[in-house]
Amino acid sequence: MLDAQIKGQLKEHFENIKSPIELRVALDNSKKSNELNSLAQDLASLSNEISVVENYDMNARRPSLVVSSTDANTQISFAGVPMGHEFTSLVLALLHSGGHETKLDADELETICGIDTPLNFEVYVSLSCQTCPQVVQALNVLAASNPLITTTMIDGALFQEEVEQRNIMAVPSVYLNGELFSQGAVGLSDILKKIDSNSAQKSVEKINKKAPFDVLVIGGGPAGASAAVYSARKGLNTGVVAERFGGQVADTMSIENFISVQETEGPKLVSQLEQHVKQYDVDVMDGNRVAKIARNEFLDIELENGATLQAKSIVISTGARWRNVNVPGEQEYKGRGVAYCPHCDGPLFKGKAVAVIGGGNSGIEAAIDLANIVEHVTVLEFANELKADQVLIDKANSLPNITIHTNAQTTEINGDSNKVTGLNYRDRNTDEAHSLNIAGVFVQIGLVPNSEWLKGSEVNLTQFGEIEIDNKGSTNMPGVFAAGDVTTAPYKQIVIALGSGATASLGAFEYLIREEGTATAA
Repeated sequence: MLDAQIKGQLKEHFENIKSPIELRVALDNSKKSNELNSLAQDLASLSNEISVVENYDMNARRPSLVVSSTDANTQISFAGVPMGHEFTSLVLALLHSGGHETKLDADELETICGIDTPLNFEVYVSLSCQTCPQVVQALNVLAASNPLITTTMIDGALFQEEVEQRNIMAVPSVYLNGELFSQGAVGLSDILKKIDSNSAQKSVEKINKKAPFDVLVIGGGPAGASAAVYSARKGLNTGVVAERFGGQVADTMSIENFISVQETEGPKLVSQLEQHVKQYDVDVMDGNRVAKIARNEFLDIELENGATLQAKSIVISTGARWRNVNVPGEQEYKGRGVAYCPHCDGPLFKGKAVAVIGGGNSGIEAAIDLANIVEHVTVLEFANELKADQVLIDKANSLPNITIHTNAQTTEINGDSNKVTGLNYRDRNTDEAHSLNIAGVFVQIGLVPNSEWLKGSEVNLTQFGEIEIDNKGSTNMPGVFAAGDVTTAPYKQIVIALGSGATASLGAFEYLIREEGTATAA
């Protein structure tokens, strides 16, 4: 199951396992069971602390594997074969169950260990989903730290019957004790806030005690990471406050235009950016959203949870998000057939008909990817021609289960109150109305800057909501800089965002030297 190179790497990692682990596998006669059993045996061969127990539970999902610490009595389960993006989740589960310390801070560990009621999490994923591992790994850390908490990763493509019963049409979908807990990206801090009300208050109190920053970066995508690194390298007291580190890049499957790296994936790049930032003394405050900023003695940054941070300068790098179609049914059926990430949610529509709205690169790429999974893909493009690169158009036209309509205006997304059942569109040439019988709609029509929270502030925005900046990343508000996709910088690309973040950070440094008299660079 595992090749020699991976085994060699794992054997080295598994030297950190300090206590016995049982891999309890529940199998049947399927090919996936054979794969899972082979994986378990390979893992056990790499450490004397790992053993395999077969068919321990007649009521377990099949195939499934439980990583159990015999000393701590903890359980982390995987229903399906945790490969693809979830292989790292499995490896971390083994390490943490075997006594290798987690990266939890003291407050988080205290909160988790203080939970005294049983919590059973189930998280439905797609193995092609880039967002899912973040959620799976956060839940696994909980389970590895407290035996009253259990968690199970469930491959939605493999356990289709459960997916249908629970009407799951988006991943990751998390259930707690049988009830829907969350859907979409959620971090450890968010989970703790939901299961322990004291955690949220502790977080507010901790943030309120922080001294003013020289530079506070708002947003943790490529622009924010770049700004943080450049500020820290100047010897400035630097903080990052972000809803989730990595931003939209974490949801990007393939990156092939990042200069000097021929090909990578979003989650891998995000991990590398985070590691680079944390090489410096940067205070990263994940899981927080900024509500507003104001100029007093310092720049005051109020968070949605009521906490307040202060800074001498700010770099705003809140990025952008997928644009909505804004037709009846879209909001009602979000997560129930209306989706924005084909890589994440595509496997849930295996063998069904879907539509893609948008004929740019992202839309045609989505159609090509989905065509390998679903029965049929219909692409609807509002303009009179596709905007995608010709190589992508040619590929889409070569696939027999892709149909493309231009001059097609989506007018309504239909459903049966539980899930999407169809879509209506109008031919803009003939004004003729058409209907599609489909199970899913993937919206791929561009980006909207995440700047709504700045409306009513001193910061100037364009009619499209972009922050107006000059060639140094300065906004019209003294001490406030901006970078990346949320700004008027042309061409929304990762490599441009990185440069934009560096520019804004250097602009903030120059401002501090000139206006604030802050100590000089490192």
